[in-house]
Amino acid sequence: ILVYGAGVLGGNLASNLYRQGKDVTLLARGKWYEEIKRNGLSIHHYFGRKTNVKIPVINGLRSDDRYDVIFVVVRYTQIDSVVQPLKDNASRNIVFVGNNLKTDELTSALSEKTVLFAFAMSAGHREKDYIRSVSLNKITVGNTKGTSSQENFIRNVFSGTNFKVVYESNMTDWLICHAASVIPIAFACYYANGDIKKLRRDKVYVNRIMDATIAAYTVLEDNWHEIMPDSDKDFRNPKFKKKYLPFYQFIFATKLGKLCTSDHAMNAVDEMSALNRDFK
Repeated sequence: ILVYGAGVLGGNLASNLYRQGKDVTLLARGKWYEEIKRNGLSIHHYFGRKTNVKIPVINGLRSDDRYDVIFVVVRYTQIDSVVQPLKDNASRNIVFVGNNLKTDELTSALSEKTVLFAFAMSAGHREKDYIRSVSLNKITVGNTKGTSSQENFIRNVFSGTNFKVVYESNMTDWLICHAASVIPIAFACYYANGDIKKLRRDKVYVNRIMDATIAAYTVLEDNWHEIMPDSDKDFRNPKFKKKYLPFYQFIFATKLGKLCTSDHAMNAVDEMSALNRDFK
């Protein structure tokens, strides 16, 4: 397994798989590559644990490097730059992990490969010599509508680990719907200059966030996209906002919520802007 990208998501994915016995190599760049090569990959977990693994690390992908699967875990704004190296590489199975509104484009650009998409449940930020994060060891992964299911292959990749794998056969709509809920939260973080505790009692603004997601879902459904997950299909129901109000109050009131939302949003303005642009 190659994990292409050593940020929060990639670092957690690589570390978790490696510590559970998988044959994993991590691709990192620059000083971060040198740090991991010299001292190992260190992760300080939100719930108190610290891990360090001397994981194999490389700083580039050669055309003759061959892996059973490459998990591409780079920021949305960096995806285009990795397409050609992946195209030139001999490996056949590619899984893009993270926010992504280019599923059709990437599937077409890498038409000779098996291309899947995923979203891993981890968050945090990177310090100089370690990653500070929370990881739930859960990943939603699958193919796009109309392409062949690779569920058996994916379950084999994660077999023997404690990852909860949710396989999804319509990742295009899953990721679009995810963006519909992520973008308003990111803009809320900018509205509060990263201090999201300011919003915990601002019910008017929290309602605006939910209104934005509902408006986005409405446009998506009117244009024949499936609303996902199933728990959001009732978004037209007046009780929908009441159901999610405690969730928003939690993320705006806790350190865990800050780690999962504003820590990323404040360090990825370019990514959130690009996601917002492409969603529109």
